[in-house]
Amino acid sequence: MPRRVRSPTVRRVESEPARGWRGEGRGQYSWRGPDGPPLWGGRGDRWDRDPHRGARLFPALFIGAVQVIGTRIAARGQADAAALDPLAYALLVAGPAALLLRRRTPLLAFAVALAATVAYALAGYPSGPYFLAALVALFTAVRRAERPAVLAVVAGGYAAYVGLGRILPSVGGVELDAPSLSRSIVVAVWLVVALALAGANRARSEYFTEMARTRGEAARARAEQSRRQASEERLRIARELHDVLGHHLSLINVRAGVALHLLDSQPEQAREALGAIKTASAEALREVRGVLAALNPQDESAPLSPAPGLSDLDQLVDETRAAGLFASVRRDGPPRHIPAELDRAAYRIVQEALTNVRRHAGPDATATITIGYGRDALTLRVEDTGDGRTASTPDGTDDDGAPHDNLGTGIPGMRERAQALGGALSAGPRVGGGFLVEATLPLTEPIPLPEEGQTPRPEHNPGESP
Repeated sequence: MPRRVRSPTVRRVESEPARGWRGEGRGQYSWRGPDGPPLWGGRGDRWDRDPHRGARLFPALFIGAVQVIGTRIAARGQADAAALDPLAYALLVAGPAALLLRRRTPLLAFAVALAATVAYALAGYPSGPYFLAALVALFTAVRRAERPAVLAVVAGGYAAYVGLGRILPSVGGVELDAPSLSRSIVVAVWLVVALALAGANRARSEYFTEMARTRGEAARARAEQSRRQASEERLRIARELHDVLGHHLSLINVRAGVALHLLDSQPEQAREALGAIKTASAEALREVRGVLAALNPQDESAPLSPAPGLSDLDQLVDETRAAGLFASVRRDGPPRHIPAELDRAAYRIVQEALTNVRRHAGPDATATITIGYGRDALTLRVEDTGDGRTASTPDGTDDDGAPHDNLGTGIPGMRERAQALGGALSAGPRVGGGFLVEATLPLTEPIPLPEEGQTPRPEHNPGESP
């Protein structure tokens, strides 16, 4: 098959598309200037890719056809009217053509359509639907342009319709009609009705626009709230896992060290340490399962046991003592029911404070926990007698095997727990040596103190009915 020879012009166009030739297929090329628009009225990318081209063309073509055809049909029964001539057809087409500009310049489009309508009426041509383009342009102008400007154009057009024929009998050889008083009143009434309908259409459009905007803002607010709730839930789970794993793994590490040290010399005590490791690991697994259950909302099975609270404080102290740290609990005021969320947070704060004491206070330190039941707030106080030095191994790590630094997340986590409930937490060295962690958790509603001789209500354990 012989090779097809292309002309030099075609080769130049195909080899230099970046110098101004734009298009995506045969017949779509048009020379463009340096700023983009075509230098002549050829087909360009902007025209080909305009998504609103059909929305602008169809109304203009349809209204133009209705005006021309409808007026021709109506003219058959109006023998006394002027015959339709090229000027009449130009005026009938000028209004629909102006509709092509109504989206970009609605006031100009309305002025042109109204001028063509007034000129047609004054020229004495047959009556018919020649005003449709001006009516559509009026609705668009009222909706998109300033109302005073639209009213000024309407007033100017009506004044020209009423008075121009009386001032100038003819213009360019075309005789102008002067409408009668009754006809002027009828036209004025219809103008008022059209303006009222256009204003109602604008109000309706603004109402639906505002409704759509409100719904969009509500949807964005719900999405933002969902993201914030998800972030807060992840932070809560991270705190829970930090407290649970930090406490129980620290106990397991201590008891494992005791078991290894006593395995050969005192196997009975080593067996007790291994039993304590089993209990601590089982408790850690239970609490971790309870925390991670929140990540699977489809799992509707109830937790095997409730989340820990201040009613489990004695068990926590026993575990701490088993790990080699002597701790005691003192309660100021009669224990009573407190909200479940506050109960859980108080337990976690005490748990984390004891973990820090065991890790950083030294081997001979003791800890004292004070729970104060006030009328408006619950106070927590965990103080130790340590020397402030970290109990670390010769290799520079804590006794639980983790590298030691002073930038842990324990105290910030406790403070965030307290602040999340509207409370406050302070931590620092105490007078006379040691370290002090003190937290105040306000109660949402003041709970009256039990009267003298009345049996106080026990602490509420989350998951159980009060």
